[in-house]
Amino acid sequence: MKILLVFLMVVSLYASTQEALQAYKNQEYKKAFRLYKEAAEKGDITAQNAVSYLYFNGIGIQKSQQKGLKWLQTAADSSDKRACFDLGMMYLSGINVEKDLQKAAKYLQIASEKGNSDATYNLALMYYNGDGVKQDLNYAASLLEKAAESGHIAAQHNVGRVYMQALNFKKAKQWLSENVKDGDIQAADLLKEIEAAKKE
Repeated sequence: MKILLVFLMVVSLYASTQEALQAYKNQEYKKAFRLYKEAAEKGDITAQNAVSYLYFNGIGIQKSQQKGLKWLQTAADSSDKRACFDLGMMYLSGINVEKDLQKAAKYLQIASEKGNSDATYNLALMYYNGDGVKQDLNYAASLLEKAAESGHIAAQHNVGRVYMQALNFKKAKQWLSENVKDGDIQAADLLKEIEAAKKE
């Protein structure tokens, strides 16, 4: 299982002010930055995410990792699920910050609880591997199931396998059967193993 690194500011640049968004769409980046920053300073969390994104990428303003991180942290401090996910993934990967697996788990947990399935998936992998947290196959499987139920494809592909490793054959069979419907040959082999084990 691979860590999902498709994150880095997957942010919609919507804010309470449509004018900022329109300026961004019109490639008037300096104006967009100014409008987003005004909204961010007034506490608009989406604008805080947008300002962070613009700083990290040097759009409409001089690129600044430090200022990008400051605004992302501000949004994350309000338990915003996008900001917590991005910050968690940064700490997990060591991009823009020093790698810190405990902080990664903390922010991914918040984003997961807020319904971010990518955060749930990556947190599951941390528990599966024991990265920055105590290894727990059962908890990893339950997190994968939560992500799978919300439509996360990678979670759907892996949850049955992890339930099998955790010796929860009932749940493993349920999810592996779904994988077989999608043409997963390995899942079919694992189902045969479960059936063979029952006969022993």
